[in-house]
Amino acid sequence: MVITLQDFIDTEALLTGHFRLSSGLHSAQYLQCARLLLWPHRAEAAGRELAEKLSEFGPEVVVSPAMGGIVIGHETARALGTPFLFAERPDGAFRLRRGFRLDPGAAVAVVEDVFTTGKSTREVAELCRASDARVVAAGSIVDRGMAAGALQVPARSLLSLSVPGWPESDCPLCREGRPLDSPGSRHR
Repeated sequence: MVITLQDFIDTEALLTGHFRLSSGLHSAQYLQCARLLLWPHRAEAAGRELAEKLSEFGPEVVVSPAMGGIVIGHETARALGTPFLFAERPDGAFRLRRGFRLDPGAAVAVVEDVFTTGKSTREVAELCRASDARVVAAGSIVDRGMAAGALQVPARSLLSLSVPGWPESDCPLCREGRPLDSPGSRHR
């Protein structure tokens, strides 16, 4: 099974409206990957497919930001045969908790559900580097049009979607007075 845009449509994971993304940008579309990943066969397929794209970089561990990256990170680590860790934001900054630790020099793949600006992925990569691990690659289910080179490591995604995002001050949906929904984990 290969994950396609049709999977997002079939699982109602591609939403339309007026959204504030976790990045702070506004958009007319939102990818609710949790709706795609609630189907175990799709989650497993996505993890296997992403693992194939990341295996050339030799990751020894997968680290994901909570919450959105947990399921896809776990499935990718399972397919790679590596341990899986996740980072949480208990007080605004990502930290490894629950007894997790990275070995110095460990080759890390940071895995996320959606790349928009790459902010969460960069923050987790910096956390890994602060533990003296080597971030060798990053992966996501969807790339919403992240700027090339934004992560400073090779990045691979299963699906690329050109979905415009705007700062609030430039948002045409705000100017129209459309109601705003904030489904992202940083705005709860």
